[in-house]
Amino acid sequence: MRAATTAKETKSLKEILTFVRSELKPKGKFLTPFNVISIPVIILGALVILYRLVYGLGAVANNSSEFPWGVWIGCIVMVGVAFAGGAYVMAFVVHVLHAEKYHSILRMALLNGFLAYIFYAGAIFLDLGRWWNIVNPLIGNKFGVNSVLFLVSWHFLLYMLAQLLEIAPAFAEWLGLKKLRKTLISLTMGAVIFGIALSTLHQSGLGALFMMAKWKIHPLWYTEFIPLLFFISSVFAGIAVVIFIGTICYRVFGDEHVDEEYRKSWAGLALGLGKACSVAMFVYFFLKVLLLTHYKQWGLLNSPMGYWYLFEVVGLVLIPCIIFAQGARKANMTLVNTAAIMTMIGVVINRVNFSMIAFKWYIPLSERYIPSWMEVVSTVAIVFSVIWVFRWIVFRTPILRKSPQWAMEQDEAEEAGEEAVIYSPQLGTTMADGGVPVNRRKKG
Repeated sequence: MRAATTAKETKSLKEILTFVRSELKPKGKFLTPFNVISIPVIILGALVILYRLVYGLGAVANNSSEFPWGVWIGCIVMVGVAFAGGAYVMAFVVHVLHAEKYHSILRMALLNGFLAYIFYAGAIFLDLGRWWNIVNPLIGNKFGVNSVLFLVSWHFLLYMLAQLLEIAPAFAEWLGLKKLRKTLISLTMGAVIFGIALSTLHQSGLGALFMMAKWKIHPLWYTEFIPLLFFISSVFAGIAVVIFIGTICYRVFGDEHVDEEYRKSWAGLALGLGKACSVAMFVYFFLKVLLLTHYKQWGLLNSPMGYWYLFEVVGLVLIPCIIFAQGARKANMTLVNTAAIMTMIGVVINRVNFSMIAFKWYIPLSERYIPSWMEVVSTVAIVFSVIWVFRWIVFRTPILRKSPQWAMEQDEAEEAGEEAVIYSPQLGTTMADGGVPVNRRKKG
């Protein structure tokens, strides 16, 4: 094994604060087209959010008792949480299935998922009439244990903590916290298992919220299998987002932020993800056809809402599924990227259908919910803020590049320690120094 690195370890809080302050300086060009567009929107969105917190929900949003959920829940929360599904999918693929070739994009998926839960799931805060009561489920004041939202809120919180543990080693490497990184790495597998269990529950739990609105949702969308459909769609939604973000990152970020080895391997990884996405989408489409047959709802397709349903299920599920399969078979990245974008649009429309369009579809358009300009601006500002934070972190931490030398040597030392066992020919087993039989382990 190579000698341990002699790089200095960051120890004091003063050193950390000094380093972070130096890292606040912009890296690269500042006056880019994206920055010029996004900065005014973010500032205006921040003012709208502040105005909402001071003057109440009704001063900003067009929500009503008939349509309690608007664009903040229907788009930001429902869509954002589905798009964050790539985090638990990639964690399962790498840590449980041991598909090590996808390890290079794991941190990217985890970072996207973590930021999605902070910003998108955090939009629940904006939608609460009495936003200061958001702490009630945490401090035990009016727990509301019979509410699905109680379950979802706790899952959100716990899953964010699990994701933080999974992505934290990258920040420890950035700050030079060697001992802390070693501790965090030892907690990774437990965080992964805990996070996967939580994510499968709250992805379906979001769908379970609509189970209570049977007579308010169009029959083509309502089924007792809504939770299962939400879970399956989060799988291919998350994978599609990983493909989309990965393609942009490997094209936009320079060699300083993306290792050339990772850049060269991206096409093969994306094709594999496209194949997996195709399988998940076919399962989803097959289940939709099965439910349509079971409920004998074929006649409902010959109506305006039926045409819209076909556009969602055929145009934005079946067709992207076929394009994904063709792209993977022909090794065509253009097809895979196109299918990923179509899939993301399909998931957005699906969640908006449940929360707004197919919800009380029988009410005249003049009486339906239409988001105000302030809701739209704040929503776009939140999305831009996620992109800003994601870019800031990628520029500074080893998300799309290899870990520093001392971190790799730390991993090698740990792996060597796990495999430093003595083989006993008499017992036909590997034994630790103390003579206790153990299984030979290899770090994932």
